[in-house]
Amino acid sequence: MLDFVNKSCANTVTLFNIVFGSLSLVSTLHGDYQTAVIFILLAVVMDGLDGRIARKLGIISDMGKELDSLCDLVSFGVAPAILLYAQVLYSLPYSLGLIAAVFYIMCGAFRLARFNVLNISGYFVGIPITLSGAFLAFISWFAYDLPEFIIIATVIFLSIMMVSTFKIPKY
Repeated sequence: MLDFVNKSCANTVTLFNIVFGSLSLVSTLHGDYQTAVIFILLAVVMDGLDGRIARKLGIISDMGKELDSLCDLVSFGVAPAILLYAQVLYSLPYSLGLIAAVFYIMCGAFRLARFNVLNISGYFVGIPITLSGAFLAFISWFAYDLPEFIIIATVIFLSIMMVSTFKIPKY
């Protein structure tokens, strides 16, 4: 019984990640971009807590890992991409903004799938989607002060960095 309660606790924190990611998407739909950023950053907090809780309680599982990746794709892949698209990228010619946003989501999904299959514990391969999504949220906060080409270049750069083979140590 205690094992079930412990796993439920960690999974509930993980699910709050996707709750905040979803709330970010809804805020974006309503044009409330600052609130959308705050929800992405709250998802970052939940993403950091769920792993710590699972490790502390000794309940790391394949189910938890997969659930975490699904939540991460929404909160740090879809939410920041749609946020920047709605805010700035939609106005770029030739659908370049849409292409960049979708490319970012695709790279994030690939990065998460690769992470789950590799089972590497000492380092990350490519930058984590959580870091990338949080960075795009901060970019969004200042989007009206930045040139569009800087924003689209950042989205494309982070996309490529997520699927890169750079090894980044875990701390």
